[in-house]
This record gives sequence, structure tokens and C-alpha cells, in this order.
Amino acid sequence: MTEAGVGQSEKVNPPVTTSPSAWQRLTETLNRPTTQADLLQILKSVLAAMIAWLLAVNVFELAQPFLAPWTALMTVHATIHRSLSRGMQIVLATLLGVGLAYGFPFFFGMGVGTLGMVLLIGLLLSRIGYIRDEGIVVATTALFVLTTNWRVDETMLLDRVLDTLAGVVIGVLVNVLVVPPLNTQMAEQYVEGIDRGLGRLLMDLAEDARRPWTDEDSSVWVDRTRKLDDDLDNAWELVREAQESVRWNPRRRWSQEAIGDPAEYELTLVRLEEGIAQTRSMVRLIHESTVDAVEWDDYFAERWCDLLEEVGRRISEPEGDLAALTDEVRALAKELAERRMSDVLWPIYGTLVSALLNIIRIVGNEAGSRAARA
Repeated sequence: MTEAGVGQSEKVNPPVTTSPSAWQRLTETLNRPTTQADLLQILKSVLAAMIAWLLAVNVFELAQPFLAPWTALMTVHATIHRSLSRGMQIVLATLLGVGLAYGFPFFFGMGVGTLGMVLLIGLLLSRIGYIRDEGIVVATTALFVLTTNWRVDETMLLDRVLDTLAGVVIGVLVNVLVVPPLNTQMAEQYVEGIDRGLGRLLMDLAEDARRPWTDEDSSVWVDRTRKLDDDLDNAWELVREAQESVRWNPRRRWSQEAIGDPAEYELTLVRLEEGIAQTRSMVRLIHESTVDAVEWDDYFAERWCDLLEEVGRRISEPEGDLAALTDEVRALAKELAERRMSDVLWPIYGTLVSALLNIIRIVGNEAGSRAARA
């Protein structure tokens, strides 16, 4: 692919960087709020299963108390609201599964045909709207009961129901009493991480736009914007989880100062989505100028890249004031209008300047709100 001149005439080799060690990568991973939340949930799930097992064996003295730790394990979720909601679904799904495992052998006898009918009906019932999230429990509970109890009686039925209730209650209690999950700070940190990521992307893009580009270079930048899109999808999930985590959570009173407003994060993500889209359009435009072998005007390339780098820096820093750059970008547009340039270049320059103004307008509000929080 022929390189088109964009600014300087020679390509500059990037500085050599040292890859982080395995220990540094591990430390960085463990310091992430999402990793810490996952590890805490794992430990709470294990604790809930252990307590449910001890309760089923030593208090209820059940002969086969496998449902208690199993349901406790599945009841510990990322939010208290979800634990309660999913716990109720598990109870209903387990009752349906136990009912199938009790009723079919009673009327049709135990055999592979009965097993097949129970699983078929259980899987069909799992599609019911209310229990859809935990619907598979219908079939798995019936399978467990049938394969561990060839003779089904009323005592077994009561034991399984008691197992399930004990597991759900223990799972919910552990989730409420042991560091109840409150994910607003984690959502805020993740959203601000995307802010910084967009800022770094613009700064790096400005650095690369000062030298000739190839088709492969532009593909790398498009991939970076797509990576930010993936991060946005994860952020949306975290924000929804943060909104859910404050419901019925006792920590909401204990940690009032640490709780942000998840609704603000939604507005931020909408702005970031548009900012990333504008960045992708700039990358594609630069790519098209590369393919067409259009050489940029040196004056425009230097001024626009400087402004792009400064926009990126102010996005990535909490105290950055993007709005103050609006006049400088408009001044560049006015200067271009006063200079004589090829008609081929005007659509490129105008679109790039317009995209930069859009990023300042769209993302600028979020940069200002972060500066106020800092």
C-alpha cells in the first residue's frame, strides 16, 4: 500500500517499551474492582454452600442434603435484589422439578422412558417467563432426584423442598450480611476508565497522524475504537448492576458518601458512545486520504494534530476543560477559509474539524462533571 504524506515526510519509529512482567500483570488484574468483586462473590458462594451443607446435615439431618449447598451456591449473586429474585425462581423451579420427579414415577413407574418424559417436560417448563433465568433448575432437580432415589415417597419430597429452602435462605443471608454488594463505585471507576481510554486514543491518534499512514495503521486504530465499544458494553452492564445493587441494600445507609447516582453514568455512556463514533469517523477519513494518496497541508496537519492531542489530554484528565478549546478549533476553521487550498482537501479538513468540535461538545460535559467531582 502506498503511503500518503500526512505531515512529516518520514515515518518515525515508535519508542521501544518493555512488556510488564507476569507479576505486574497479576497485580494489575487483582487491583481491578471487577476482579475484587468477582473474588468476593466466589468466597461468599463457597461460604454459603458450606453453611447450607452443615445446616442440612446437622440440623435437619437429611440423608442426601445435596440440594441445600447447590441452591445456596446459585443464590449468591452480584446484587441482593438479584439474589432474592433468583432465589424465589429457584424455589419455584425446584418445586416443579421435585413434583415431576415424584409424580411421573408414581403413575408410570421408574425407567428410562419416565426419565426422558420428566426431562422433556422440565426443559419445556424452563422456558416459562417468570422462572426463565433459573428454569434449567426444573430439569436438573428432577434429574438429581430421580437418579438418587429410585423409590420416591412423601418423605423424600419434603426433604428436597426443605433442602432448597435452606439453601436459598442461607445464600440470601450470606449475601446480605457479608459485605453486601454495592457496585456504584465500581461502575464509576469503569466509566472513568473509558473516559481516560478515549483520551489516550485521541492523543495517540494525533501522534500517528503527524506521519505517513498505511492501510494497516488505520485498521489498528479502527480496532482500538471497537475495543472501546466492547468496554462500553461492559460498562452498561455494570451501570445496570449498580442501579440494582442499591435496592434493599443495608450498605446504602452505611456508605452514603460513597454512593454515586447511576443515572448520571448512563448519560456519560451515551456521550462516550457518540465520542467514540466521531473518533472512528476521523480514523476512516484519514484512512481514505491515505488510500487516495492525498497529502495534507503541513499547516493544517500541525494545527489539527496539536488540537486533537490537547483534546485527548483534557478528556483523560479530571481537571481538563474541553469547552475552552472550542474557540481554538473554530479559529482553525476560519484560518482555513482564508487560505487557498485544493478543492479535494476541503471535504477532509472540514469533516475533521467538525468531528473535533463534536467531540468537544459531546464529551465536554462529562469532562466538566468529572472535574467537579475530583
